[in-house]
Amino acid sequence: MVSTTSSPIVSLQAPKDVSIEEIEAELRSLWTSVEEASASRAATFTLIVYEPDGTQQLLAALGFYTGPIDGIAGPRNEAAITAAQKAYKMEITGKSSSKLLTKLQAEYAKAKAEDQLTREHQTSSVQYSPDSQGAIADAIAAANPCRIIALVPSLGQDEGVKAQVSAYCPVNKKSKDTLICCEYITLSGTAEAFERIGGVITELTIGDLPKFLWWKATPGGEHPLFKRLINYCDSTIIDSSVFNEPESDLECVSKMIQQDVPLADINWRRLAAWQELSAEAFDPPERRAAIYEVDQVTIDYQKGSQTQALMFLGWLASRLNWTPVSYDKEGGDYDICRVKFISDRDQRSIEAELAAIPTVDWHEVPGDLISLRLTSTNLNADCCTVLCSSTTGCMRMEAGGGAQSCYIQQVAPLFDQKTEELLGQQLQRWGREVLYEESMAVTAKILELSH
Repeated sequence: MVSTTSSPIVSLQAPKDVSIEEIEAELRSLWTSVEEASASRAATFTLIVYEPDGTQQLLAALGFYTGPIDGIAGPRNEAAITAAQKAYKMEITGKSSSKLLTKLQAEYAKAKAEDQLTREHQTSSVQYSPDSQGAIADAIAAANPCRIIALVPSLGQDEGVKAQVSAYCPVNKKSKDTLICCEYITLSGTAEAFERIGGVITELTIGDLPKFLWWKATPGGEHPLFKRLINYCDSTIIDSSVFNEPESDLECVSKMIQQDVPLADINWRRLAAWQELSAEAFDPPERRAAIYEVDQVTIDYQKGSQTQALMFLGWLASRLNWTPVSYDKEGGDYDICRVKFISDRDQRSIEAELAAIPTVDWHEVPGDLISLRLTSTNLNADCCTVLCSSTTGCMRMEAGGGAQSCYIQQVAPLFDQKTEELLGQQLQRWGREVLYEESMAVTAKILELSH
């Protein structure tokens, strides 16, 4: 697992504008100028990051962000967003938004027109100390010197693709004379421009080493660049919590899995604690048979995205061999959805309810699970199980009655569930994830019933 506690960063090369043809030559020149004993260059894998909104690049150009332009929304990027929001007297959220992006674009255009973009604002500082939490890009570099290629699509007129190269090295605490470094290549241009140089992008990856694609947009199966990259990379990483249309986008993901595309969903990993505690509830010998008495499932999730709830339900149904037979949306304040299943084991009917709960304290990730209840219409069955992430969640589930006979467990806060943490873990592995694929197959069957 990659730690996100970062050391001070040394810049071997602050972002430098180059032509696409000069990228490899510039990097070779950089490394030949560095003594072999003092620094190690990218030698583990290539990470291609498709960053759809360009917020980080604008933050850097306006002087709010220092560090590599990598498209990774780590703590340093959040600090830069907070600084920009304060400077422009906007609501302080620390999160990117369309409103912030519009403001940054306007301020960038204004500063450029007034020739106020100094060299200091256009490049990162030579050395800086990260915040106490660190940033995942630094942690990746510390554990695995790699090459990160950030693709930053821009709006407006197609003027080709612009390129920057840089190299950053966290100082090794054990030996300050040893630097292990990441190479960064940032390409910016319109989507059409990227499609024209799709072959060039793949040529910039390091041969004979693993290649990861982190696609930070809705996975578009018909997007030419996306199709090229998923066929070229060893693993494609997505985060379904940011899907604009959760149901249709999850169906798209399922179709790609059926086409043997090796996919990893960061949002799926956020369900691990819920899955483990659900299974643990039925580990005691006296409760093992009771799992087959469950015929009522209630899942509450934070209003904003239902992807976690749908994937968890798909996982539960795949483990218990339930076949979905109907999917109805009732809507209302809680966006209620009801799913009915038939048990392949004994033909019993199972009903599940998904509810979007408005919360006062918004979680880090849209759609995080809040609480879960498994119970039975058989009042003699010892299967009632309640899991929750907060006291409020438990109280709501217990209010349904029968709380005294329920197995109740609280899902402890997991501090390693942020996107940047999970990305660092995912880069330590590649290949197929069988449990995820089996669960998504059932989730897809549920969603097919909504048409």
